[in-house]
Amino acid sequence: MAIAVDRALDQIREKVEANVRLDLEDGLTLLESDDLLALGELADLSRRVRGGDDKVYFVQNLYLNQTNVCRVKCKFCAFAATQKQEQAYTTTPEELVADALAQREVTGFTEIHMVNGENPHVDFEFYRDTIRRLHEAMPDVHLKCYTASEIHHMTTLSGLSHEEVLRELKAVGLGSLPGGGAEIFAERVRRLVTPGKEHPDIWFHVHDAAHKMGIPTHCTMLYGHVETYEERIDHLLRLRDQQDKTGGFLAFVPLAFHPENTVFERRGFTFQTGAEDLKMLAVSRLMLDNIANIKAYWISLTMPVAQIALHMGANDVQGTVVRESIFHSAGATTGTEQKIAELVRVVQEAGRIPVQRDTLYNEVRRWES
Repeated sequence: MAIAVDRALDQIREKVEANVRLDLEDGLTLLESDDLLALGELADLSRRVRGGDDKVYFVQNLYLNQTNVCRVKCKFCAFAATQKQEQAYTTTPEELVADALAQREVTGFTEIHMVNGENPHVDFEFYRDTIRRLHEAMPDVHLKCYTASEIHHMTTLSGLSHEEVLRELKAVGLGSLPGGGAEIFAERVRRLVTPGKEHPDIWFHVHDAAHKMGIPTHCTMLYGHVETYEERIDHLLRLRDQQDKTGGFLAFVPLAFHPENTVFERRGFTFQTGAEDLKMLAVSRLMLDNIANIKAYWISLTMPVAQIALHMGANDVQGTVVRESIFHSAGATTGTEQKIAELVRVVQEAGRIPVQRDTLYNEVRRWES
């Protein structure tokens, strides 16, 4: 059996060296392999075959969550609340801007990353006014805000189409979309873990519309709950197909499921191992041949695992990530912020070149070894 697996990996290596696209069966072979070092070496080879070098990126950013009130009861989420729960909050646009300005005096971030619950008690003007005020107060800060699910929620609130919502938000300063809300695209999985969420086709429609009007986006996958290996690879292939069509994804972020404080914790689910996280990163790099940047999200991985990931296909360690709360609600024990000096140290000790970027991967500063 081991010989057959080794031969299958050899065949995949031949494809990678020839820059030939991998298929579903290749993806399953990779996920079923226990040879983590071989997978990492293949992923790094794949990255270099497609033009990758020793640069590793990060951005100086601020995470904001304006409201945790949400109409959807996703079973994997420990962040959302109903309006009546004690922990529920909704911050006004004025309060949010004041908070962001105060934080900028401390950190000088170039990006705001904001996602929220789908609050049914606000209107579309709440979102538009938030973007407008943030942009007017900090015109040089890139606003990476609102998942596809939130954009869809805004169409429900406003009666507008996805395109109209995006056009209005772009007009007042929206720069790009994060990739959240993708979870796993397989309908079987979504019925089990996100029964109140929209069909996955809507996620694609929002991102497709954004790409066509010049709004870049990001993409994600939440793995390690009830999905199969086949459903993971199918998810990656759907993202690859979309990137073929529009080329609008800046980066892919594999997100390990954190079960603490969710229904899955009561069902006996545990955290993913570091080995499983590294395998998923490597497979993502190998399958997503048309998405240049794969992020090792240190908030969920921990910094030591993220550092190893830089030799397994990842070329981005996300950023300073001030005040992340969603993963911490689900049991993440990492800090909520990394200083630039620490990110630089981690990248250099991995034998790579740290590059501070902006959201669009323009170089801001480079640290040569």
